[in-house]
Amino acid sequence: MIMRPGQQLLLPANPVFIWFTLLGAMLLNTFLSSGIWGRAAWAPDLLAITLVFWGVHQPLRIGVGVAFVFGLAMDVQQGALLGQHALAYTVLAFLAVSIHRRLLWFDVLTQAVQILPLLLVSHLLQLIVRMIAGGSFPGWALLLSPVIESALWPVVTVLLLAPQRRAPDPDNNRPL
Repeated sequence: MIMRPGQQLLLPANPVFIWFTLLGAMLLNTFLSSGIWGRAAWAPDLLAITLVFWGVHQPLRIGVGVAFVFGLAMDVQQGALLGQHALAYTVLAFLAVSIHRRLLWFDVLTQAVQILPLLLVSHLLQLIVRMIAGGSFPGWALLLSPVIESALWPVVTVLLLAPQRRAPDPDNNRPL
């Protein structure tokens, strides 16, 4: 792949780190939903951001199947309609994998703007499934959640790419 000028060559992502971040995001979602905010409609879904990130950066390792399994786990954890998060995360992972080549050519702030519609679709799917099942409308604060998640994209990118930016002992034979 041709790299942009000034783009750093990254080390391969460790699969253990990928799974650790996904499980950590799920546990953090669990902690935040039972903490101060409760199940606030505007609260960001950190697992969704993490799934999009790894779907963009490691599409062969994290894809639709992984998103489906984590979606089912989130449905069980939140006591939501079974399949609500699974459907939303599956569509989100599919969209992330389908735009990953184009998205990586942009800087992080432009990526955040382009991730916003994906996150909005995910939240709208969850809302539609909830409303069809007879749930109540959570309010217009629901529209804040994808905006907050999109604003968190640069932070997530810096944190999750940090282990890949380590310098791999350069010498005369390996200058990179």
